[in-house]
Amino acid sequence: MAELAAGAFDQRSPRIVFFDEGRFGLKATVGRCWARRGMVPKVVVRPGYLNFYLFSAVEPQTGEDFTLFLPEVNTEMMNLYLAQLAMAYPEEPVVLVLDQAGWHRSAKLRVPPTIHLEYLPAYSPELNPVERLWRWLRRHVCRNRIFESLEELMAALETEYRRLSPPILASLCACGYLYNVN
Repeated sequence: MAELAAGAFDQRSPRIVFFDEGRFGLKATVGRCWARRGMVPKVVVRPGYLNFYLFSAVEPQTGEDFTLFLPEVNTEMMNLYLAQLAMAYPEEPVVLVLDQAGWHRSAKLRVPPTIHLEYLPAYSPELNPVERLWRWLRRHVCRNRIFESLEELMAALETEYRRLSPPILASLCACGYLYNVN
């Protein structure tokens, strides 16, 4: 990070955001639910493998985010996301902290000059605060529900996502290791 402060971003403090993609689809998420004593609740499950992805960058301290719904994960979609992120913050340097997925490290990845990529250690999803957001959305939007179409699922996720104010996103994405500096 010393290199970033020294010149890569013209002495401006960078915005540090964590990034991840979450897959959502028609395959049902089954979880616990309330039922009368002695009754076994039944949850309809329809095998389905149609899905889409939420690409989201969240600043854990403020809860500010930038999210796109995209059809797949690959270098092309990552390039699209990075271009849109750079347009959303044209005057601000952004440090994007992300995992080491192949499309995040691709030679064909086009990283705008105002964005710097920092990679988390391999196989450490617990270090990415955005993983907590996916878990919350699956529990509160998708669990024990059947959606008739991807559009219906997208609409439900979008409605719930819009209800997440920055303070709520900050609390969902809070990770103790980000704040305990001793």
